[in-house]
Amino acid sequence: MKRLASLDYLRGLAAFGIMIYHYLSWTLGRYSADTFLGRLGVYGVSIFYVLSGLTLYYVYFNKMQPNLSEVVDFFKKRVLRIFPLLWLVTFTAIAIQGSMPNLGDLALNLTGLFGFIKWDTYYSTGIWSIGNELVFYVFFPFFVLFSKSNRWLMSMLSAVIFGLFVYFAFFKLDVNTALSDQWRDYINPLNQVFLFLGGYLMGLFLDKVKVQKVVVYTSLILGVVIFMFYPVHGDTIHLVTGVNRLIFTLCCLLISFSFFKIEVSLPNFVHKPLTILGEASYSVYLLHPVVYKLTGLLFVASAENLFHTPESVRLVTSVILTLVGGYFVYQYFEKYFMRLGRKVKSDPVVIK
Repeated sequence: MKRLASLDYLRGLAAFGIMIYHYLSWTLGRYSADTFLGRLGVYGVSIFYVLSGLTLYYVYFNKMQPNLSEVVDFFKKRVLRIFPLLWLVTFTAIAIQGSMPNLGDLALNLTGLFGFIKWDTYYSTGIWSIGNELVFYVFFPFFVLFSKSNRWLMSMLSAVIFGLFVYFAFFKLDVNTALSDQWRDYINPLNQVFLFLGGYLMGLFLDKVKVQKVVVYTSLILGVVIFMFYPVHGDTIHLVTGVNRLIFTLCCLLISFSFFKIEVSLPNFVHKPLTILGEASYSVYLLHPVVYKLTGLLFVASAENLFHTPESVRLVTSVILTLVGGYFVYQYFEKYFMRLGRKVKSDPVVIK
């Protein structure tokens, strides 16, 4: 299928933004809810989830039939797309850590079951969101099946998922307790799956709809302005609770919608880097914490030899190594398994 370049732009910008947020917060300290980086650090992943639901709709909806072989093929492709890099980063993080992991937890991570059972057990920053994604993939075939065969069931399932979203925002998460102290509840996949559903529904209802440019650009400007300037202060828990949770989620949906429907032809010197960054976003996202730890080991070793290096040099070095490493890992590691995934095809077994 034709690849949507504009979604690559947004995916790449989100991955880059999350990387910068982590590198700066690990260097300078945590950002509060009133800062752009504090908001991006929370909702950059949310945009990933919306784009994931939208992209899977775009790729699979028309061709996925209600039979077991199609569902099996879908999961085989997802395994080949997600697990090889997940395993590589997990083992690298464990090696850097230098201690023997709990074998049960390791097994959950390597099988992806941690997303269903112990979603707060992972070995590198950001991997929790991959566990969430694996849970979302279980929902996806039901989204497609119900959308095609029983819209009433799809409506009911959507209402339940939105209800869970509201439950976490208004009842489960305590606005008076720091987000870091409620991290396990926040990263519960049932708290995040509405974002994935939002992307899917965006594709379902708007894929064939022609949207005027003024609506697209208004949505983009509105989403960005509210995201940046809506008044929220204090700990980032205030970004993910109560009405604020609904407002910032709406911003993510508006921004994703505008990139989905925007028709723009960028000059090649802008288009090419953004496209490459978008294509390599999974590598950039998973590799950047590992790269930062490796540069830390290098810079600590240099300090022990009386060669002091400013923290800013480490930050810039980490950014460059992450982008270059992410590109090569995508080109020569991820793509290999993506090609294997395209060859997957099972004999049809109709679900009666």
